[in-house]
Amino acid sequence: MSEKIDTDKNKSFFRYIGPGILVTVGFIDPGNWAVNLAAGADYGYSLLWVITLSTLMLILLQHNVAHLGIVTGQCLAEAATTFFKPTVSRFLLGTALIAVVATSLAELLGAAIALNMLFKIPIILGAMLTALLCTIMLWTNAYRRLEMWIAGFVSLIAFSYLFELSLVKVNWPLAATGWVTPALPSGSVFLVMGILGAVIMPHNLFLHSEVIQSRQWNLEDKVLIVKQLRYEFLDTIFSMSIGWAINSAMILLAAATFFAHGVRVTELQQAQEMLIPLLGEHAAIIFAIALLFAGIASTTTAGMAGATILAGLFNKSYDMKDSYSRWGLVVSYVPALFTLSFITDPFYGLILSQALLSIQLPFTIFMQLYLTSSPQVMGQYVNQRATKYLLFTVGLLVTVLNLFLIYES
Repeated sequence: MSEKIDTDKNKSFFRYIGPGILVTVGFIDPGNWAVNLAAGADYGYSLLWVITLSTLMLILLQHNVAHLGIVTGQCLAEAATTFFKPTVSRFLLGTALIAVVATSLAELLGAAIALNMLFKIPIILGAMLTALLCTIMLWTNAYRRLEMWIAGFVSLIAFSYLFELSLVKVNWPLAATGWVTPALPSGSVFLVMGILGAVIMPHNLFLHSEVIQSRQWNLEDKVLIVKQLRYEFLDTIFSMSIGWAINSAMILLAAATFFAHGVRVTELQQAQEMLIPLLGEHAAIIFAIALLFAGIASTTTAGMAGATILAGLFNKSYDMKDSYSRWGLVVSYVPALFTLSFITDPFYGLILSQALLSIQLPFTIFMQLYLTSSPQVMGQYVNQRATKYLLFTVGLLVTVLNLFLIYES
């Protein structure tokens, strides 16, 4: 009897797995590749702690915003439109859309670089092909099918890095120290901000609050809501842990190859080329294929986030059959493609886009904090005092780091 209960619990858990995976792909995107490879190549294992800290912060934020979606049946953008004055909600959601464009820029650029590595396709053409493919995927696939596609992409990226790491000699004692010991080597602030913006991404907060609603439930059934909250938390921890491992693997690979040989990484193509004499041609090809999958998957989720935000701006739910969501997709991709045509240094463009995301992040965090701490919005599921303090501390920390980055710049 107990075995049957355990089996039923396992089935229930796996039935709720999926929304967290969609979010995870957003922080193993090409922007992460750029900042993580640069961090590992320039500073070895010393910035691994940023991955650990930002992932812990991410779990708190993503669980909290999914909590909003489960309890209210609204995504973050819809809730902002409902509970804020129009001028305030338009400003906040407008900055979030700009962040989505910056995100899409990084995702499209990364996929285009991978296509250039593999097939010598020009960058701008590769970006346009990626945007077209992702548009078709979003217009023709339901949530569950997209979740399966993207879970497959994440698995391939993870296996690619496991293969790459099997070929190098990682200094595990130094890595273990780096994961838990904060350090700010000279000149590393820009990369620290880049990693932070690459892991805790504003568009993912909007996305998670929307996709969590793909699991149907009765908002009046308190028992079902509690069950949903419990399984969502497990899904978030499971999925974010996968993201932590993959991001860590990027820094480990760069530290064990480029930093160990005194090589600075200034572009992803160079990183691939340097892997050939160090690890062999197969490693370089797998590197490019994994980057391509990361670019396609994260471009798809960025488009979903942009559609969610623009629809929410008009108090509508995400639905690709609706014109608001489709225009949100256009707003996500077209300005990014236009901006891409003016970028002369793709690698620096990737890193800069992640730093820009970090600058927008406090707006989204404090908006989320206000909504999930409001009894009017959340009812009996309002944030506990400890959660409020933790969220405020995260928002304050990100704000202070942003001000320090501006001062350093």
